[in-house]
Amino acid sequence: MPWITVSSKRTTFMYFTLLFILYLLYVLNTSLVDKHVRPVNIGGPMSNYKSVFLQLAALLGFNLEQGYEYRRFQKNVTPIKKLPDALIIGVKKCGTRALLEFLRLHPDVRAAGSEVHFFDKYYHMGFEWYREKMPPTLKGQITMEKTPSYWVTKSAPKRVYAMNPAVKLIAVVRDPVTRAISDYTQSASKRPGLPPFEEFALLNSSIQWGGTYSIDASWPPVRLGIYARPYRRWLRRFPKSRLLLVNGERLVADPAAEMVRVQDFLGLKRIITDKHFYFNSTKGFPCLLKSETKPIPHCLGKTKGRNHPRINQSVIYRLKEFYKPHNEKFYQLSGVKFSWP
Repeated sequence: MPWITVSSKRTTFMYFTLLFILYLLYVLNTSLVDKHVRPVNIGGPMSNYKSVFLQLAALLGFNLEQGYEYRRFQKNVTPIKKLPDALIIGVKKCGTRALLEFLRLHPDVRAAGSEVHFFDKYYHMGFEWYREKMPPTLKGQITMEKTPSYWVTKSAPKRVYAMNPAVKLIAVVRDPVTRAISDYTQSASKRPGLPPFEEFALLNSSIQWGGTYSIDASWPPVRLGIYARPYRRWLRRFPKSRLLLVNGERLVADPAAEMVRVQDFLGLKRIITDKHFYFNSTKGFPCLLKSETKPIPHCLGKTKGRNHPRINQSVIYRLKEFYKPHNEKFYQLSGVKFSWP
């Protein structure tokens, strides 16, 4: 109706709402005060009026049907801030940001906008400070937060347990060799003059790479790929049933299938499906066809899907050999056999 101005629509809508309220008051007053009038069942008329009310609102440009269950008048519908029901605790450069963005597609998930770092840096601020960092949520919605450094923070499991022993934990893991290279690539993008990956990953790197050398397990990008150590630490506080391991490779190759596991783990209805994703061949990463805030296709930020530098194959082979026993320990602890060598 292009000939009706926005102000006219609003005025008409307000008048209709007022008339509806007045009629409702009249019906209630008649049924309660007039003893000679038989009781009136307003359930049926109310349902009809609600339908007409929503149709008129839509005609005037107001969409009240979407999310109506959260807008209806009932007790305890005011959004409140609460401590997280679930945490994405790691692992860095394994796909934690992608997982969080995929979860944001679900109407029953609300997540903090940025990494809060409460359990590693700001624990001294207290739980009320942490609560204020959370988004307001409605009854039935899950509050989430993501900070990958929790995975390797020694005090984090104890602190998280003190907050809520029943909290649900999610860790994303991927091939530790690929993870290390991705970690280095992120640093190199911020520091263009950074020495080659090989010089950090190897001890005695002055020797030709085809000669005798060993992996520097103290270098953080390498050390972070030894998943068994922090995983064992988390299991001292939480049972395996409370800690879901997400396959980072599968999150890229088949995001919808992996998100089914995540939604089931969180007790959510399976709403996120393959209709939400498409694969971007340029970035080599799944992108989103739709979301709550963006109805058009879009990918994650420019920092996601960076091209990795070419690494000498002999160094790649040595890294795989280095991680083999650590991967086996992780498989035994978790009961999950990933496809890494």
